[in-house]
Amino acid sequence: MRQLTKIFTEHPKSNGETYFEHLRCASYYGFKMIVSGAAAIVHAILPFLFETAASDCAKMVNEEVDRRKNNSFSE
Repeated sequence: MRQLTKIFTEHPKSNGETYFEHLRCASYYGFKMIVSGAAAIVHAILPFLFETAASDCAKMVNEEVDRRKNNSFSE
């Protein structure tokens, strides 16, 4: 049982998070990327719509992940 718990908590712990904190953040980023991916598909068909949605989302997610990573190492 301990080994099973470890596989779910090792990665979040290495980032200074609990399992549920990691679940919340990873789910949030995943949802944002799904929505911006849909916007990118719409943009492919209708280029005048959502011109920067996918790149804006990618930048935001990357900046937030970097910020969170840097905060977890400084604590």
